[in-house]
Amino acid sequence: MDEKDIQVLAAVAKLGTGSPEKLSEETDIPKSTVHYRLDNLREEGVITNDLFDVDLTKVGLNITVITEVMAEYSKGYHDKVGEKLGEVEGVNQVYFTMGDTDFVVISHLSNRGMVENLIRQFESIDEIARTSSKFVIKTIKDENRPLNDFEMETLVETLGIDQEPVTQ
Repeated sequence: MDEKDIQVLAAVAKLGTGSPEKLSEETDIPKSTVHYRLDNLREEGVITNDLFDVDLTKVGLNITVITEVMAEYSKGYHDKVGEKLGEVEGVNQVYFTMGDTDFVVISHLSNRGMVENLIRQFESIDEIARTSSKFVIKTIKDENRPLNDFEMETLVETLGIDQEPVTQ
């Protein structure tokens, strides 16, 4: 990757589109070059999909629940329990963490009944010793495109991007 790739990725994050025309306008990189770069980034596995973002509150999934999960330690438990947590309906993200909490689980649900069902399903997993769930009252920031959280210079410098000019 080089600086042009980072510019294209940052523009994708900012605009929420993979349109070579719009990305070219945003970056001043020729449309054919943007198209070429996008194809290469897909082939390299840097770009993994072309999903459209959805406003979960407009869909009706307006309750965000953050659950800390403490599990019983055993060999490979993080994979086994993590997979079971990920299979629970309504669970969107599962993180294996360090510290007192083994997992942090993020769920987006529509009503209290779904929350009760979520907790019931967590309790049915034998390896889980305890959970602690929190309801989000107000979302302050929910950036699903982390590249938007950095200045271009920081991305180029921190990621060790090749600064040499690359054709196309």
